[in-house]
Amino acid sequence: MSIVIKGARPYGEGEPVDVLVEDGVIAAIGAVNVPEGAEVLDAKGQILLPGFVDLHTHLREPGREDTETVDTGSAAAALGGYTAVFAMANTDPVADNSLVTDHVWRRGQEVGLVDVHPVGAVTVGLKGEKLAELGTMAKGTAAVRVFSDDGVCVADPLLMRRALEYSTALDAVIAQHAEEPRLTVGAQAHEGEQASRLGYAGWPASAEESIVARDCLLALHANARLHVCHVSTAGTVDVLRWAKERGTKVSAEVTPHHLLLTDDRLETYDPVNKVNPPLRTGGDAEKLRAALAEGVVDCVATDHAPHAPQDKDTEWAAARPGMLGLQTALSVVVETMVKTGLLDWRGVARVMSERPAEVGNLAGHGRPIEAGEPANLTLVDPDAEWTVRGAELASIAANTPYEGMRLPGVVTATLLRGRITAREGKIC
Repeated sequence: MSIVIKGARPYGEGEPVDVLVEDGVIAAIGAVNVPEGAEVLDAKGQILLPGFVDLHTHLREPGREDTETVDTGSAAAALGGYTAVFAMANTDPVADNSLVTDHVWRRGQEVGLVDVHPVGAVTVGLKGEKLAELGTMAKGTAAVRVFSDDGVCVADPLLMRRALEYSTALDAVIAQHAEEPRLTVGAQAHEGEQASRLGYAGWPASAEESIVARDCLLALHANARLHVCHVSTAGTVDVLRWAKERGTKVSAEVTPHHLLLTDDRLETYDPVNKVNPPLRTGGDAEKLRAALAEGVVDCVATDHAPHAPQDKDTEWAAARPGMLGLQTALSVVVETMVKTGLLDWRGVARVMSERPAEVGNLAGHGRPIEAGEPANLTLVDPDAEWTVRGAELASIAANTPYEGMRLPGVVTATLLRGRITAREGKIC
């Protein structure tokens, strides 16, 4: 099967070129002859990037197929320009054994729109009491290499230390939801002026920062790989910089919503803005954007969290935290990072494809756009805009905080190993 992408600009640089894809691989770049029977994608000078990789997706299968499935989540991912996603372990049953992780892997292969890599739980049942079967999951069909109790923190320092030490023998990474639970009992929003004025129970920044500092020290002494999920505070950026300067093998992600949205959104009392960790201040968002550009924060991850209406359209305290993110991530990065000059398009490739693929140990993703490389590719129209409508997104759920917003940057095509999975807003 041959595809010719005509007139694309790899990384948004230089003059438009043609890209020939054959048998799932980039065969040639330049002025290429169109093989007989080849499918032609007219890029019209649009930007060609490596397919995006999301380290933090909630696909809800098994257990909550009323909110998302591997089918619908994969469709949302492909439409958002993703070629690989990591599905979090807080399913029902929990992905704390190879039966569940292998099932999720097989479902991803059956759907075939993106590579779905299950994340294994660190502890049995996400209860933080006993290590899960990390080795069995790593040796299973899914070959799990990322483990996380996301949604809850591995709060016990001895258990976290053991997980980090064990992970070194598996060439795996432990991804931590950094939240000291004793500091967030009853918390509903970022602890600050807005929460105090509006009557929300406060969630202190130190609850995140103290766990990140502790875990960086544990990872340093264990010579283990630590990944910090959804960084949200300026103080965490300082801790990460300090740890990296000392040689700690730590990486970190930031969500699109923490780059763009702030606790000013609390004014409406609309639970669509409730997320874990909470939206922080404008100063936090500004420092997160700078840290992403600098590389102190390594990558963007969506924390795509679909919820049913009965779990979200309720009073704030009872609402589940989380937001959709797969189809809006690129546009938010364009709005916050590209339009502001903090990143160019090669930088977008770094934070949305290359670094997350490295963190997740994905050899075939996040690769350079060069002859001989896998054709996991995303085509983007940087000049187009679109209006976000939750009901029109591919996810079963519709809980997007960007409802009605006009956002820049549109994914026009996604290719997974040379096969078009999404084109012009539709699944292929």
